[in-house]
Amino acid sequence: MKDKLIQKLIIKEEKREQSVINLIASENFVSDDVRQALGSVFTNKYAEGYPGRRYYGGNSVVDELELLTQERALKLFKLSSSKWHVNVQALSGSPANMAVYLALLPLDGSGKIMGMQLAHGGHLTHGHSVSASGKFWKQISYGVSEKTERIDFDELMKIAKKEKPHIIVAGFTAYPRKIEWKKFRAVADAVGAYLMVDMSHIAGLVAGGAHASPFPYADIVTTTTHKTLRGPRGAMIFVKKDLPAQAGVRDLPSKIDKAVFPGLQGGPHENAIAGIAVALHEAAQPAFKKYAEQVVKNASALAGELALLGWRIVSGGTDNHLMLVDTWANGISGKEASDRLEIAGIIVNMNTIPNDTRKPMDPSGIRIGTAAETTRGAKERDMVELAYVIDAVLRG
Repeated sequence: MKDKLIQKLIIKEEKREQSVINLIASENFVSDDVRQALGSVFTNKYAEGYPGRRYYGGNSVVDELELLTQERALKLFKLSSSKWHVNVQALSGSPANMAVYLALLPLDGSGKIMGMQLAHGGHLTHGHSVSASGKFWKQISYGVSEKTERIDFDELMKIAKKEKPHIIVAGFTAYPRKIEWKKFRAVADAVGAYLMVDMSHIAGLVAGGAHASPFPYADIVTTTTHKTLRGPRGAMIFVKKDLPAQAGVRDLPSKIDKAVFPGLQGGPHENAIAGIAVALHEAAQPAFKKYAEQVVKNASALAGELALLGWRIVSGGTDNHLMLVDTWANGISGKEASDRLEIAGIIVNMNTIPNDTRKPMDPSGIRIGTAAETTRGAKERDMVELAYVIDAVLRG
């Protein structure tokens, strides 16, 4: 590389990644093939529009790429192209969610998004006030039970019947339990709302059969591609083709496509779409199923051993790839815990816990994920050993 400064930073970051234990729940390590696709000549092509309907010439190969990526996405999640449409152009999870809202909700401010509270494990783009989703529309928030730290569906139903949201969002960034899609569907049906699932964190687990699929119950499913799915930075939006018209909304697949382009962005990142296509192909292989299962086993082993060592695990454990550890119960703030662990070469992130009494920039807990280290080959015995290291570092 002629730019020696950038080359130096690339090498520096590579060494950093190789020298630490990565327990960030939203990160993973992509394959060399995914990286090759990201650095391919597809980065040169500007392709505003969709296959067969571009605003520039020279897009015949790009059209093949996008159609193949859509085909692989539907096949991976066992979806029929006659019943489902998928958009693979969204640049990341946040604009993917925004595209859904733009397609579904009125722009006069009357639209309501029912999403989990950020402090309880929800995401900014599920209607939080600091996000555009909360500035343009109203969030109807729900959370977890103070006693069980799991979703209270009786309370959720009560709130939904009172507020009548247009969209109910299921899918979270810091919820360690299996998501009961059928119960969310029942709530949505009871109030005439669309059920939108944001499966960004668990997409790889769904693909690998380690978590129940939301597709039999959801109307719309969004996901990023870089977490448990182990792909590049990007996103996809799946939508049912036969949804009944609600609030004047018809032909939702077309509306979502138009919300992505030209509504929110211009030309798609075709090199990223190529990387997504490679990741989807990898996730369709038998080895990926074993990987997804191992991710969950590793999380369970790590959470269980930390609990035995005296650390309170939010909700009592985990069913997926992540866990929340209440470090403040042992007198250590989440920020201090994160800083101590990073010095020791273990990377986590500080995180609020349900009903947290501390501030978000110095909360009561940390979030730990096992997807990245499972990619590196970690097994349950490694997680047990790691629990002892974490315990020793935090207790100082």
